[in-house]
Amino acid sequence: MFTLKIKKLNSNAKLPTYAHPGDVGMDLYSLESYDLKAGERHIFDLGFALEFPVGYGAFVKDKSSLPKNGGIHVLAGVYDAGYRGEYNVHLINLGKKKYRIEKGDKVAQLVIVPVAIPKIKEVKELGKTARGEGRFGSTGK
Repeated sequence: MFTLKIKKLNSNAKLPTYAHPGDVGMDLYSLESYDLKAGERHIFDLGFALEFPVGYGAFVKDKSSLPKNGGIHVLAGVYDAGYRGEYNVHLINLGKKKYRIEKGDKVAQLVIVPVAIPKIKEVKELGKTARGEGRFGSTGK
């Protein structure tokens, strides 16, 4: 267990919070009000930076209510332990109508997980598996 260090970069920022004890994702809050039009992408700055140890990664994930209620999804969203800049959330509206996000609304969640950081070695052959090179749909519908 480690302590997540948070630096507030914007005095109006609402820092990430866990809604319930034991939750995995911390809620992330918009710094701005914005109408996200159908098909549009927009980056929402969050007003904070983080510090956590090497061997962990921070992953921005959907808030379950946003895809359900408005077709709003997170794009990208992987933060490395060495990053010290401002965190943001890149959203896309896959719905058919504009979706209003108000300042202070929950726009995503942040999950911090341990990650393997392997050495990389180029080889001429990979080991055989039952799946082999089977791609999308290789197991049927």
